[in-house]
Amino acid sequence: MVDLHLHLDGSLNPGNMSHMAQMSGISLPTTDEKEIKKLLMVEPDCTNLSEYLEKFELPLRVLQTEACLRYAVYELLRDLHDEGLCYAEIRFAPQLHTARGMSQESAVREAIDGLRCGIEDFGVRAQLILCCMRGDKNHSDNLETIRVAERFLGQGVCAVDLAGNEAAYPTESFADIFDEARKRRIPVIIHAGEAAGPDSIRKALELGAVRIGHGIHAIEDEQLMHILRERNIFLEMCYSSNLQTRTVDKAEDYPIRQFIQEGIKVTVNTDNVTVSNTTLRREYHLLQKQFDMTEEALKQIALNGVDATFLPEEDKAVLRERINKEFASWIK
Repeated sequence: MVDLHLHLDGSLNPGNMSHMAQMSGISLPTTDEKEIKKLLMVEPDCTNLSEYLEKFELPLRVLQTEACLRYAVYELLRDLHDEGLCYAEIRFAPQLHTARGMSQESAVREAIDGLRCGIEDFGVRAQLILCCMRGDKNHSDNLETIRVAERFLGQGVCAVDLAGNEAAYPTESFADIFDEARKRRIPVIIHAGEAAGPDSIRKALELGAVRIGHGIHAIEDEQLMHILRERNIFLEMCYSSNLQTRTVDKAEDYPIRQFIQEGIKVTVNTDNVTVSNTTLRREYHLLQKQFDMTEEALKQIALNGVDATFLPEEDKAVLRERINKEFASWIK
C-alpha cells in the first residue's frame, strides 16, 4: 500500500499514451492500446539492465511538454488510487524532459502541480524524488537537479536519487554531486547493488544515501549487511524488475527472505508499473507465492515502507493505522 520506488516514465498508462502524444505533438508507431502496451513493456528475453532501460525511449519522447508532464503525474495518482495505495514517492529525472526547451525547474513545477491536483482529487498522498542521471556528459545537468530539488524541497519534492546504467557509470563518479546534496540538506537515495556489486552500495552509503534502490548484491558481503542493519538503511526491493534485469538468475535466488532474517529493513515496490507489467498488489502476491510468506510478514514489509517515507512522524502514524486496518482486505 506504499510504493517508494516508482518511476514516472516507466509507469505511464498505455491507455493515455495516444492522448499524451497529441498533447506533445508527436506521432506514435501505433494507436492500438494493446500494441502500445507491447512497445512499453520489457520483453521476456531481456538479459540485462541496459536492455530494460531501452523501454524508456518512447515515454520520454512524449513527456517533453509542461502540460503532458503535469497530466502524467495526475493520471498516475489516479491509477495508484484505483490500485488501493495510500502513499507513493514518484521519481523522475527533470533533465530528461528538456529536449524541447522546458527547463528543469519548469518540469518540476508542472509535476508538482499534477501531484497536488491528484492528491486533492484522489486522496492518495504522494511526493516527488528528483533523479540525477548516470552519464559522463551531464555534470552541469545533475548539479542543476540538486539546485532545483533544494528550491522545491518540502513543497512536493522530498529527496534526490541517482539512476541510470549502474554498470557503465560507477557511483563514485558522482561524489561531488551528492556532496552538494548533503550541503543543502537534501535527503539522498541511490540506485546501487543492482547491475553492480556490493562495493556500489558501500559507495552509495559514503555519499549519504539513507535508502538504497534495489541493493540486491548486498547479500554477497556479510560486513555490508551488518552496516545496513546497524544504520537502519532501507532497501527498496523491486522483485519483478530485478528478475527482468537479471539481477538474480532465478526467482528462488532472490534474497528477500535472507535480508529479513538478517534484520535488514526491506520494502516492496514496483519500480516501473508499465515496463515491468506489474502492480504493487501483484508484487506482494508473487512474493507470497514464491517464498511462502505469511500475511503478517507481508504487512510488516508494508509497515517498513511507512517507516522509510520522507514524512513527519504524525503522518506516518496515519499511514500505519490505515495499513493495520486495511492490509488484510487489500492483499486478497
